[in-house]
Amino acid sequence: MKSISSPVNFISFLILFFIIPNLVQGQATKVIVRAKAKDAKFIGTSVGGAFIKIKDFDTGELLASGLTKGSTGNTGLLMRQEHNRYTQLSDDQTAKFEASLDIEEPTFVTIEAHAPYTKKQARVVASTQLWLIPGKDITGDGIILEIPGFIIDILSPRTHQFIDKSNLTEGQLKISANVVMMCGCTISKGGLWNGSEMEVSAIIKKNDKIVQKLPLQINNIPNLFEVNATFAEPGNYELLIYAYDPKTNNTGVDKVNFIIE
Repeated sequence: MKSISSPVNFISFLILFFIIPNLVQGQATKVIVRAKAKDAKFIGTSVGGAFIKIKDFDTGELLASGLTKGSTGNTGLLMRQEHNRYTQLSDDQTAKFEASLDIEEPTFVTIEAHAPYTKKQARVVASTQLWLIPGKDITGDGIILEIPGFIIDILSPRTHQFIDKSNLTEGQLKISANVVMMCGCTISKGGLWNGSEMEVSAIIKKNDKIVQKLPLQINNIPNLFEVNATFAEPGNYELLIYAYDPKTNNTGVDKVNFIIE
C-alpha cells in the first residue's frame, strides 16, 4: 500500500502546490487614462502632464500612478469637427497614462487626475469610479477625465513686491496676467479660444476690504491680459484675478499680495 499511496500523495502535493495557485493568479489588465481640459485639448507633456492615481476603492491600495505624457491631440478633430458615437478622439501621440494591473477578480477602483500637475495654483482633481474586469483591457481613448479651469499666472505685480508709490505715474500700476487653457492652449484676440469674449477681471483688496474691481483686456500678445490700476494710498494689498468664459462657464483664479510704500 505504501508503494502505491506515496506516489499518489506526491502527485497530489504537486497539484496543490503548483497548479491550483496558478488558477487564482491575477490577470494582466491594461488601463489607459487621459485628462482633457474643459473646452480644450488633452493635458500632456507641454504643460507638465496630469498625475493619475488608480486606487482600490475597498482597501485604498494604490494600484498604479504616474503622469500623462504625449501631445495635446488633434486640434481639428477635437475642436472643429462634430463627433458621432464611437468617434475616437485620440491618436498614438495623444497624452495618456497607461497601466498594466494584475487583478484576480473584478475590482472596483477610483481613478483620479490631478492636473495640470506642475501648476499648483491652477491644479484641480477630477475623478471617477468603475469596475475593472480581469483581462478586459480599457484602451483606445481609455478613460477620459475632464479638467475644468484656466491656468492664470499674475505677472505684475509680483508676489510680495515692494512698490515705491513715488515711482508710479499718477499713482498708476500696470496689472498683467498670463491666461491659458488647462492644456496650455493659447488664448488670443479672435482666436479659437477668443480672449475678447472672456471676462478677465481684477479684484483688489486692502485690509480685507474690496477697494477696486477692474476688467482686464486681451493684449495683441497671445494670453496676455492687462489693465492700469490707480493706488492713492500706501499699504498691504491683495490682488485676485479671475477668468470666466460665459459660453462654457469655465473659471480660473490666481492671487498675489504686494505692498505699496
